[in-house]
Amino acid sequence: MSPEDKATVKITWAKVVPIADVAATLFYERLFTLDPSLQPMFGRTDMKEQRRKLLAALGAVVNGLENLEPLIPVLENLGRNHARYGVTDAHYETVGAALLWTLEQGLKEAWTPAAKAAWTKAYGTVADVMRSAAATSAMPAVA
Repeated sequence: MSPEDKATVKITWAKVVPIADVAATLFYERLFTLDPSLQPMFGRTDMKEQRRKLLAALGAVVNGLENLEPLIPVLENLGRNHARYGVTDAHYETVGAALLWTLEQGLKEAWTPAAKAAWTKAYGTVADVMRSAAATSAMPAVA
């Protein structure tokens, strides 16, 4: 990501923070609208806590944009955990679509083409790390 992309993500995230719980609620509503088959994965989940975790993870990514190295092991662990919950590659696409839609709803006029591009890159980076970790954890050990 370019320095401009990183700055755009940080600036727009600062505008989401005041409406964070509303944004997280919108995110999950959109996620389940896009793919209702995901809802059972959250059947026993405390959604208030889940929204808090989502916001914390997004905040960590935004705050870690300048130095992603310490964030990579955290994202890899998330990817492995999500794989154990049944998350597949296709789900990452749905999550990305729900995230971008949510940001668009929350940011309104601040959701510019530059903001969309920056967030798309940021999410793509995160999703790639998580997918890669999930894939390697699913592979059988070589003897």
